[in-house]
Amino acid sequence: MPDHPVSPHRRAPEGTGGELDEDRFLGDRDLTRWPSVLGRWMVGLVHRISRVLGPHLALVLLLAVGAAVAATTTWLASETYEAVTEADGVARLDHPLLQAMIGVRSPWLDTAATAYTDIGGVIGMPVLALTIMTTLAVRRRSWTPVILITAAGAGSLLMTVAGKDLIGRTRPPLAEAVPPYEYSPSFPSGHTLNALVIAGIVAYLLMLRQHSRRTRVLAVIVAAGFALTIGLSRVFLGHHWFTDVLAAWLLGAGWLAVVITAHRLYLTVVARTVDPSAGTGRQARAGPLTDSPDSP
Repeated sequence: MPDHPVSPHRRAPEGTGGELDEDRFLGDRDLTRWPSVLGRWMVGLVHRISRVLGPHLALVLLLAVGAAVAATTTWLASETYEAVTEADGVARLDHPLLQAMIGVRSPWLDTAATAYTDIGGVIGMPVLALTIMTTLAVRRRSWTPVILITAAGAGSLLMTVAGKDLIGRTRPPLAEAVPPYEYSPSFPSGHTLNALVIAGIVAYLLMLRQHSRRTRVLAVIVAAGFALTIGLSRVFLGHHWFTDVLAAWLLGAGWLAVVITAHRLYLTVVARTVDPSAGTGRQARAGPLTDSPDSP
């Protein structure tokens, strides 16, 4: 798993060189292009940091800063959420939706939903993430899948803990829930947040190396469907209010965007250390890395 620039005269098919060659494009979009002023500023900043720390450590630092921002965003969202629910705003959705879910329950459906929701739990999701992360890291001979998936999961866990501690919202009554019961605070839904973030980052990593548009669309549909159904299963079982799940979807989407942006910056920094004209495969289609005046 090399952590140094690959010589333009001898590019390995995997590792850092392979990442630049295979991961630089998402379909026809060059992820190392930053047309906005803010984007070019971020590229310049991360590039300077990477000269000192190296690309992978710069990526870790960027994700750590992003996690701090995400935690702050969770705090702001919690304050807004608390104000709205106290005014009986979006919380008006909670009781009717829970009653609707209770109305369609049956013994076999309850059992199936419980087994399915456990995939997004404290055991199922880490095992799933670790398996996929290890497979991608070994096949690509790169630390990047390890860094991205670990950071995505750690960030979603941090946001979940922060939200629960800040709000301390009570879950639906046990009389209206399906056992086994859960007793931690209800906001946000950790199962939903973790499912969206992990499924989203895995789908993103897979999409980068898919040449077929149909396959990329399928990856998005599967990831979105998984996050959607895990969230709905939490409401169906009476383990969360719907607004807990809704907040988790929104927070998870925001954190996922941060992780993907960090990876794009990493790719751009790696590209700046390699002569783009020496690339092979899809990389050979690339023009200037950014519109920045200091682009090599």
